Amino acid sequence: MNAPTAPPPAALSFLLAASCGLIVANLYYAQPLAGPIGAALGLSPGATGLIVTLTQIGYGAGLLALVPLGDLMENRKLVLGLIGLASLGLIGAAASVSPAMFLASALLLGLGSVAAQVLVPYAAHLAPDAIRGRVVGNVMSGLMLGIMLARPVASMVAEFSSWRVMFWLSVAAMAGLALILARALPPRTPSSTLRYRDLLLSMVGLLRSSAVLRRRSLYHACLFGAFSLFWTTVPLYLASPAYGLSQGGIALFALAGVAGAVATPLAGRIADRGWIRPATRAAMAIAAGSFLLAHCVPHTTLGLGLLTLAAIGVDFGSAANLTLGQRAIFALGAAQRARLNGLYMAIFFAGGAVGSALGGWAFAQGGWALASWIGTALPVLAFAYQMTEARG
Repeated sequence: MNAPTAPPPAALSFLLAASCGLIVANLYYAQPLAGPIGAALGLSPGATGLIVTLTQIGYGAGLLALVPLGDLMENRKLVLGLIGLASLGLIGAAASVSPAMFLASALLLGLGSVAAQVLVPYAAHLAPDAIRGRVVGNVMSGLMLGIMLARPVASMVAEFSSWRVMFWLSVAAMAGLALILARALPPRTPSSTLRYRDLLLSMVGLLRSSAVLRRRSLYHACLFGAFSLFWTTVPLYLASPAYGLSQGGIALFALAGVAGAVATPLAGRIADRGWIRPATRAAMAIAAGSFLLAHCVPHTTLGLGLLTLAAIGVDFGSAANLTLGQRAIFALGAAQRARLNGLYMAIFFAGGAVGSALGGWAFAQGGWALASWIGTALPVLAFAYQMTEARG
């Protein structure tokens, strides 16, 4: 594919954004439904966490082993194949009659859901350099909406029907999406002649040679860790005697955080103007400040409103930094964008897993006060590291 000279059509950008959102949402449907799923399948309380963990393991493995294929295989076929893999996982989850069947399906679902991370660099290939940040930001807004809406949507569907219905609905959505993408996506065949083994080995060299990739990955590992810590612990805080919210109330609170998704198109446009450094610092400061606000809120109606504002700020800072990072790494070379994106996502996804684990431990040890202090420290740590970045 030659370098583009015009932006992709608005309808195609919208389709890519919606596709990323629908695909990545598959990773999060089970999180609020883990309790009912575990009870229905006979999982012990201690093993229920595997429902989410195995999906995340599959996704992490897919980022490193399947997303790099975007630099080797025709992208449309790769995306459709991965959607098919995710659909098999969804069908297995919906039809599960035993814990083993569900957990194997969760792993498969995580692997296939990396289709979203093939579409993001694909969108970058469709855009000329001058507006690449804007295009990537628009697509990432769909992905962030998928992440933020999946949990409350799953909770509401399960409340009015059952957890199995949520998975069947997503099977239908994936089938429809595959049909549309097969017709609408322009083909893109990479020029690389690397063998798959050499493709994977080259990722080690990319990580060693690119300070931009290493830095942007570590910046966002801290911010995504803070994001994951917040959304792991804030439902526990809201359900505690401090606020005493029901699951429905917590779902409504989560919907408020969706407003933070507006950061991605804004960050993309700012990045196109060459303001990635100051915008990165602003994103980190917003995330840290939001945690400080959340730390200080009183247990009143006003406090709940301020906590909602903090949730929007945490989401805004994380979403903005994610897009700024992708704009920076996609400028490193068109031929390796899929590998760069796979490495970037895998590293900060690991940071998110650490953030979730830290959040659960901190809340158990010191409640919201300790959890929110750690949440503040993570973007502050990223800010301190970013201050050592050389200009140019």
